[in-house]
Amino acid sequence: MDSIRLRLLKWLIGPVLLLNLAGVALSYALAWIPAQIAFDQSLSDAAAMLGAHVSEREGRLVLDLPPAAERALREDELDKVYFSVRDSQGRLVGGDAVLPVQPARAGAPAVDSVLEKNPVRLVALPVLTGQQQGIVVVAKTLRKRGQARTAIVRAMLPLAAVFTLASVGLVWLSVTNGLSPLHRVRAGIQARSAEDLSPIPAGEVPLEVRPMVQSFNGLLERVREGAQAQQDFLANVAHQLRTPLAGMRTQIELLAAQECTPAAASSLAMMQASTERMIRQVNQLLALARAEPGPLRKTRMERMALDQLLEESIQHFVEQALRKDIDLGFDLQPTMVTGDRFLLRDLVDNLVDNAIRYTPPNGSVTVSCFPHLGGGMLTVEDSGPGIPPAKREAVFQRFQRLDQKTNGSGIGLAIVRDIATAHGASVAIDTPASGQGALFSVYFPT
Repeated sequence: MDSIRLRLLKWLIGPVLLLNLAGVALSYALAWIPAQIAFDQSLSDAAAMLGAHVSEREGRLVLDLPPAAERALREDELDKVYFSVRDSQGRLVGGDAVLPVQPARAGAPAVDSVLEKNPVRLVALPVLTGQQQGIVVVAKTLRKRGQARTAIVRAMLPLAAVFTLASVGLVWLSVTNGLSPLHRVRAGIQARSAEDLSPIPAGEVPLEVRPMVQSFNGLLERVREGAQAQQDFLANVAHQLRTPLAGMRTQIELLAAQECTPAAASSLAMMQASTERMIRQVNQLLALARAEPGPLRKTRMERMALDQLLEESIQHFVEQALRKDIDLGFDLQPTMVTGDRFLLRDLVDNLVDNAIRYTPPNGSVTVSCFPHLGGGMLTVEDSGPGIPPAKREAVFQRFQRLDQKTNGSGIGLAIVRDIATAHGASVAIDTPASGQGALFSVYFPT
């Protein structure tokens, strides 16, 4: 998977490491070259000191070096010092014969060589005394130089490691900070609910990401318009069907009131039942359209008495309950909630209608409301067959029906769930204390 973070880190950390490596090499050179020059200068000084003790005697070069001066020259705890003085013919005047006759061009910088299988650094200095010319050579092993080089490396490596880690950390933090606006946009999108189609504020994102956010906002706007058009179509169709269906029901009732043959009466009864079913489904479609408007407008939310709303809604189900000899009761305590009056009425209607529809004759349905945990609680309890625990979550899905013998479209409880979600409420299904039936509870927070 391609990652902007990994791509930036790859293109930044690599060059930073190379720059740090180049800096370490340069720092090492800047530290070692002066030390090398100082060591070479000490060899040149020693050669100059020896040249000062060379004189001419009877036409020959003579090295007049006191023993104390020789001991001082050769005395070194780590390195071994070699020296030699030769005349122009290459004859040894004094010092060590192991040194080469012509080690290097006289006066040239110090060079590396090998003496007695030991690497050495040597320098050659020409001398002129009277009419005689000679050459002084001083060589020294490299142990002290090696220790100095090791000390420089040991001092630089920890600093180089610290600077490298600091550079990598700085790059990492810079990349992370640079990508943080993207993370905020992603977190904001992930935190949204499925119904939130509001545009992302483009002013809170970097300039480089703004075109992408604007394109995404355009997509959200098109999705919102499509969803709104779908809801408007559903609401319009449901509303347009209500008037002809109501007129059809009235005409069927008028025909049924007149005297007719048993066959005609049976047909009218079936037509009346079908019409009632269609009216109920149209009402549910209209409720469904109202239950999915996206985020509720603040102007539609108001503080209301839930007990009064229930008292008004239950009256419409008295006749339906009487036809099945169902005891429709209520226990309404003063309860205040915040919500949309029309949507809450749809929620109550679907819960009570569902309870009456699935409760057998001579059963009971009880509607209650009371304050609970700082909010309000609405319960609808019936003595019907109940809902098995394994299927209690499935019944809130659309077109899910537990009893195929009972008329219904299977969207009543889906409407209840959508309306509850729009109000920030929670819906639960339990078994009543009697052990029979179903208990629907809707908790409205403060």
